[in-house]
Amino acid sequence: MNFKPHDYQKYAIDYIETHPIAAVLLDMGLGKTVISLTAVFDLLFDSFLVHRVLVVAPLRVARDTWPAEIKKWKHLSGLTYAVAVGTARERKAALLQGADVTIVNRENLGWLIDSSGVPFDYDMVIVDELSSFKNHKSKRFKALMKVRPFIKRIVGLTGTPSSNGLMDLWAEFKLLDQGKRLGRFISQYRLNYFVPDKRNGEIIYSYKPLPGAEDAIYQQISDITISMKSSDHLKMPELISTEYDVLLSEDERKRYEELKSELALQLHGDEITAANAATLTGKLAQLSNGAVYSDDGKIIEFHNRKLDALEDIIEAANGKPLLIAYWFRHDLERIRKRFDVREIKSSKDITDWNAGQIPVGLIHPASAGHGLNLQDGGSTIVWFGLTWSLELYQQTNARLWRQGQKSRTVVIQHIVTADTIDGQILNALRRKDKTQSALIDAVKAVMR
Repeated sequence: MNFKPHDYQKYAIDYIETHPIAAVLLDMGLGKTVISLTAVFDLLFDSFLVHRVLVVAPLRVARDTWPAEIKKWKHLSGLTYAVAVGTARERKAALLQGADVTIVNRENLGWLIDSSGVPFDYDMVIVDELSSFKNHKSKRFKALMKVRPFIKRIVGLTGTPSSNGLMDLWAEFKLLDQGKRLGRFISQYRLNYFVPDKRNGEIIYSYKPLPGAEDAIYQQISDITISMKSSDHLKMPELISTEYDVLLSEDERKRYEELKSELALQLHGDEITAANAATLTGKLAQLSNGAVYSDDGKIIEFHNRKLDALEDIIEAANGKPLLIAYWFRHDLERIRKRFDVREIKSSKDITDWNAGQIPVGLIHPASAGHGLNLQDGGSTIVWFGLTWSLELYQQTNARLWRQGQKSRTVVIQHIVTADTIDGQILNALRRKDKTQSALIDAVKAVMR
C-alpha cells in the first residue's frame, strides 16, 4: 500500500528526524507507528544518521502491530526487521539476525540488555508507550537507563503521558534526556514542583502541584515535545459515551454497605474481608460487577444484574459486533458461562475480529489496551467492569475510536451499578483526563 501522509504526519516525521530526543504525544489513531517507521527509514538510508534501531513495545504490539505496519507500506519494503519475542532461544536468534529494526516486548528488555549475551549496539531506540516507563523503580526503566548514555537518538511515543498526574512525567523524561529538564532525581522534581498532599505524620501518600507548576513543567519539556490530538487533524467518528444503570436490591445494598463500613462481610457462608482502603475499593468493585473473591479465593456470586444488562445490550445489537471490556477474572468466567463469546488474545483472534467473524469479543484492558487495531471489526465497546487507570481506559476505547473506523459513530457503553464505586471510578477517570488534556494542549504542535 502506498503511504500518502497527512500534513500532521509529515510534521511528526520531520520532528523525529530533526530531534535526537523526541517525545511524540500522538493521540490514538494518528498513525504513530508508520510515522516512526518512515522517519527510521529516512535516518537509516537517506541521511545515514543511524545504523540499527531498537523498538520497545507491549507484547502484542511488538509481535503483531509493528511487523504488520512494516509489511503493509510499500515505501518500507527495503527495511529488514526481527521480532525478539517468545522463548529465550527464539529471542536470541532474532537479535543475531542483525536486522535494521529489532522489536522487543518491554518485559524482555532487561533480558536483552543484561542476559542475552548479545552486545547492545543500537544507536536509536523507540519506546512505544512511553507511559509504561513512568515507574523509575521498575526493572525495565533501570535496564534501559544502563545503556541510555550509548543511545544517540531516542523517541518516546504515547497518547497518555500523564494518566495518573504530573508525577508520571519525571521518569518518562529522565529516560529521554537523562534528567536535563526535570532533574536527575525524583526528590529534586518533587521539591521544585510539588508540595505534600495526603499524609500521615511523616508518611506522605501523595503530592499536589505548586501554583504555576504545570505551566513550568510544560515549558521545561517543550523543546523536545510535540503533541497532537486526533480531533485536530482527522475527521474522527462521532464518539458517544453512555451509561446503562443497574440497581441493587435492598438486601444487596445492605450487604454492599456492610462491607464498605465494616471491612468485612459474610456472604453465602464465606468470609470476605478488606485489610485496607486499597483492598476495599477492589472488593467493592467486584461486588458492583456481581461476584467477589472470598478470603480463600473462592468466587462468590453476589448478583447477575450486569449480566442481565449485557444480555439486553447483546440482544439490542441484533448481530452487530460488540467488544466487551472486563476487569476481574471472575467477570470473564461468568460472561463466558452465560454467553457465546471469544476472548481476543492471539493474532488469529485479532484477524478474525477484524474480519467480522466474532460477534461478541472480550478484551482485558491490560493486555489489549495498547496498539491493537480493532476498528475494522466493530464500533461499540461495552465496559462490563471499569479500571481506575485512565491510560488503559483511553487506550482500550481507542481500539475502535480511531482513524480507519468505517462507522460514523463509535459508542462507549458503561454498565454501571448505581450508587456504588462504579460511579466514583468514572468520575475519577474524568478528573484525571483534565490534567492530561492540559499537558497535551500545552505542547501541542503548531504546524506552519
